[in-house]
Amino acid sequence: MRFTIFYLATTCVVTTKSFSIADSHSRPSLALQATESTTSCRKSFLSTVAKTAVLSIGFFTSDEASAEESLDVDSFLRTGGVSMPMGVSGQAGKSRPQNGVVFRDGTDVARNSKTGDVLAEILLNVKSDDPTAVLTTFSSPWPLATGGLFDIECRNANTGDGAFVAVSSKASGKSVEELPSSFFLDRILGPTGRFSFYGSPTDVKVKKSYTIDNYRYIELGFSTLSQSTQSEIPRNAILVASIPPGSDQAVMVVGSATANRWKKQGADAAVRKTVESFRVVPSPASKLKIRAKDRSGGADLF
Repeated sequence: MRFTIFYLATTCVVTTKSFSIADSHSRPSLALQATESTTSCRKSFLSTVAKTAVLSIGFFTSDEASAEESLDVDSFLRTGGVSMPMGVSGQAGKSRPQNGVVFRDGTDVARNSKTGDVLAEILLNVKSDDPTAVLTTFSSPWPLATGGLFDIECRNANTGDGAFVAVSSKASGKSVEELPSSFFLDRILGPTGRFSFYGSPTDVKVKKSYTIDNYRYIELGFSTLSQSTQSEIPRNAILVASIPPGSDQAVMVVGSATANRWKKQGADAAVRKTVESFRVVPSPASKLKIRAKDRSGGADLF
């Protein structure tokens, strides 16, 4: 692949210097063709370069750019980043899945390493003038996952077994028992969901759905795409959801493991015990103002 480095002097005199690097994917050579030039207007020059760059980048279709990525799934899930080698679109990294989780300002998720108890304070109805603070808890045998990729999640980085918290869209006044299963699954299986790194899951099948004491249980199976092998991997999961008093959103915990580990290696027992320990309750009353924690790095939170 051919690249061109532009040097812009304070006098608006522009020179170019070109060099080549080996393209590990053997893509056709691309370059921004340029020669030594002089311009009296910095704005005019930058406008010309921008147009040229767009035309060059346009050589790649979205499908081709995606196909050029080479990411290690386990490394990505473990570190929250991508590992080399990676293609053009991979260089931008992967964004955090949209789980709907917003932390209360001044708080973070914590796990007791001795008991496995996980605690986090999150906000519901965050776009309203009166957001609701709730406490979410569950007990996990897996360590807390850290890094920019994760919200509230515990997982075994070697096996992929784990559980995470998600928040639904508005329930429009309905109870967890009245809502269809798709209402909850849209959050975790949609294009921006936790299981959609390389495309939305397929072969989704709800096996059981029942309610116990305002907690909705959904047992399901689905398949996710393995980027490394280009094959679909069957996975089983249990979702538990509840709508806290004073809120119109459901808070969910989702535990899952691969189908091979589900029965043969006892992953189902660990997942079931974890999700059954899940509880969500209103936070204790406080005079402190309820604010959302900004995790955008300076960008608009929403």
